[in-house]
Amino acid sequence: MAIDTTSKILIFGATGYLGKYMVTASVSMGHPTSIYVRPIRPDADYSRLELFKSFESMGVTVIQGELDDHEKLVSVLKQVDVVISTLAVPQHLEQLKIIVAMKEAGNIKRFVPSEFGNEVDRVSGLPPFQALLDNKKKIRRATEEAGIPFTYVSANSFAAYFVDYLLHPHDKSDQVTLYGTGEARAVLNFEEDVAVYTVKAATDPRVENRVIIYRPLKNIVSQLDLVSAWEKKTGRTMKRIHVPEEEIVKLSESLPFPDSIPVSILHNIFIAGAQVSFELTEKDLEASQLYPDYNYTCVDELLNICLVNPPKPKLAAFA
Repeated sequence: MAIDTTSKILIFGATGYLGKYMVTASVSMGHPTSIYVRPIRPDADYSRLELFKSFESMGVTVIQGELDDHEKLVSVLKQVDVVISTLAVPQHLEQLKIIVAMKEAGNIKRFVPSEFGNEVDRVSGLPPFQALLDNKKKIRRATEEAGIPFTYVSANSFAAYFVDYLLHPHDKSDQVTLYGTGEARAVLNFEEDVAVYTVKAATDPRVENRVIIYRPLKNIVSQLDLVSAWEKKTGRTMKRIHVPEEEIVKLSESLPFPDSIPVSILHNIFIAGAQVSFELTEKDLEASQLYPDYNYTCVDELLNICLVNPPKPKLAAFA
């Protein structure tokens, strides 16, 4: 299928963990790309300023504004076709302001709200995580009520983040923590692939008003699979430290919000195996099948990359 490079794409959350990948993917596919970011303060840190310069050198239009500035938001939206949001968890409900502005603008051909995790209408989790899923559902229902064409993305888990989190390839540790038995399967997708698939789907008529699920077969792995593969590649033997499910559940109940969120996410992904808890049918849209010509980075290839260039520890990217 020919790639549409005529759609003008506006990205929210462009300076965040996934947002930077999304900007690069949009530009690399030839889309006129804009980002809507908070106004730059005089005391802004150097890395943020350098990031904006990097975006501008790529041809990205940087628009400074607040989500509360309704008139400006509507004016900006009238100049684009597709809106992709990668706003972080604390800002998920802020997308309601974007939805109101898109409805008034009346010209948006596709909206991709910030999800990029589990398929929120088909899975559930411990209460702290369920609260996040419910917020994503609120954005879905508000989008539909507003009559805005949408694409919902179930990208499951970010591979580079969780390989770093679980294996710590940067510090050469011979100890690994496993949550539960380590046997539950998760879906780990490389962040660059998540972004590419998303931009493709956002401009694909087949995915209008549909959910697209990123579940390539080579990226369905358990914690034990990851550890075994890493041992083979490094020639090391890892000491496995298991954290029982009961301990994770208790932590999700006793830790204060928002500290209770990460442990409840770990339970959902690596103990409950929620990401593969339902079977895909012929009616489902799965990314690697929808775009078979795109060579995604499988987990095994990512581990090979880590052998040469181990990732540095990252800020939390739970979504």
